[in-house]
Amino acid sequence: MAYIQQYRGIAIKEMQRTGVPAAIKLAQAILESNAGDGDLALRSNNHFGIKCKTGYTGPYVLHDDDRPQERFIKYEHPEASFQDHSDFLKGRDRYAFLFQLDPTDYKAWANGLKKAGYATNPKYPQLLIGLIERYNLEDYTLIALGKKEMPQELKASFAVAKEEAEEIAVKKIKQYPQGDFVINQTKVIFAKQGTAFEAIAARYNIPISRLFLYNDLQENQLPQNDALVFLQLKRTESPKTFHEVEAGETLYEIAQEEGVRLESLLKYNNLTKFASPAIGSRLYLQDMSAGKNSVAQNP
Repeated sequence: MAYIQQYRGIAIKEMQRTGVPAAIKLAQAILESNAGDGDLALRSNNHFGIKCKTGYTGPYVLHDDDRPQERFIKYEHPEASFQDHSDFLKGRDRYAFLFQLDPTDYKAWANGLKKAGYATNPKYPQLLIGLIERYNLEDYTLIALGKKEMPQELKASFAVAKEEAEEIAVKKIKQYPQGDFVINQTKVIFAKQGTAFEAIAARYNIPISRLFLYNDLQENQLPQNDALVFLQLKRTESPKTFHEVEAGETLYEIAQEEGVRLESLLKYNNLTKFASPAIGSRLYLQDMSAGKNSVAQNP
């Protein structure tokens, strides 16, 4: 289906950014927008039937739904609709339980959306499941998780998008003190490229195996560039709610910069170590599933 070919890339990126399974997102988009041929999609780039909420002052179109002439958000481009759909699910408490499900369990996600009140159609879960199985949409969830190889043409488009983004947004040069200092209540140093871990371990009287552990590295897996090197075990959370991704940042670099264990960062954002979060997206540095207030993923 041409619609899937066109929007599978943004579905994968949105899963990596927010955790909404790519298979579910594509199935919902196909169903809600009639594969891009629906009235709302054509008139307003709104592929998920998202209505204007109280206080919304942006552009909109009128469309008959539950009531005549209801207001629906008008997007500048379809990708913005896909992003808003992710933020809609991620930012509302009634959908929070979905993000505790296995992202590959599309049947549980489909039924969970109905349970949370996303749609009034009693057959909504079956319709989503049918689309996922008919068009093998689960492949895109597995690709986003790094469990299935990405098709070559998608790899090329991802690479181009990354290069363009990095040209637009120049990575900030961060300055760190000399000697040891503290990030997130944890002692750390800034080591220049090529600094031997053996030398750091000897200087600070730390077993080298622990130094690798403190920095989320396998033994002999040394940083390739200048890097923060922690001298103590990092914290599982940060006092900050989120980190805004900058051009060229990797998940590992973000975990180091914020002084948070990499496994915790991945868990809080439902990501794998293979993910490449979009520039400008926000990654949680705290466990937002533990009854805390949720925040929007976009600025």
